Amino acid sequence: MNLKDTYDTIAVDWHKDHLTDDWWINGMEKFAALLSVGAVVLDAGCAGGVKSKFLAERGFRVTGIDFAPNFIEIAKREVPEAEFHVLDIRDIASMEKEFDGVVMQAVLLHFPKKEITGILRNTITKIKPNGILFLSVKEPREGQSEEEVEIENDYGYEYERFFSYFSKQELEDVLRKLGLDIELSDVHLAGKTRWLQIIARKK
Repeated sequence: MNLKDTYDTIAVDWHKDHLTDDWWINGMEKFAALLSVGAVVLDAGCAGGVKSKFLAERGFRVTGIDFAPNFIEIAKREVPEAEFHVLDIRDIASMEKEFDGVVMQAVLLHFPKKEITGILRNTITKIKPNGILFLSVKEPREGQSEEEVEIENDYGYEYERFFSYFSKQELEDVLRKLGLDIELSDVHLAGKTRWLQIIARKK
C-alpha cells in the first residue's frame, strides 16, 4: 500500500490519535508572530486540519492541501472557514495562489531525501518575497537509519509508512542553498522523538 492509500485508510484513527499533540504549538506561535493579520497561509500536508484551525483562529486566510481525500473531508468539517484541496505536495507548483507563509509540519519526513530539494524548490515558488516557510521533521535517534519503512499496528490493524530523518545542519544547508534565510532553528523533544523545527524567510 502506498503512503496516500495508507493515510486514507488510517485518516479517522490518526486524526483522533493526534488531536492532543502539542509539541508543534510553540514553533507555530513563532511562525504566526512573523506574519501580518490577514496573511494568506498554506498548510501543506494539512491532514485533518488541526494546524489549519490554529492558524485560522489567529486571523489568517488559510488554504490546506493533502493527498489523502479522507483527510481533506475531515479538515473541511473541522475548519469550515478555511479552504481545502486534495493535492500531492509534489504538485504544489501547480497552485495558482501565492502565500505569505507556508507550513510543512511533519511532511518532508515521508519523502526520500533525494526528493527533498525539488519539493522545497517548488514550494518556494509559491511563497511571496519576504514570506515565511515553517518546517518540522524528525531527527534520527542514535543508531537509526536515515531512511526506513515502519510497520505499525497501533490502531488494531497493520499499516506501513516510509520515514526519512534529518540533522539540523543538513536541512539548514538545503534551505540556504535554495536562497532562504534561517530565522529560527531548534529541536523540541516529545517523548522519544526529537522534532527539528525551522523557520526560514524568502529573500
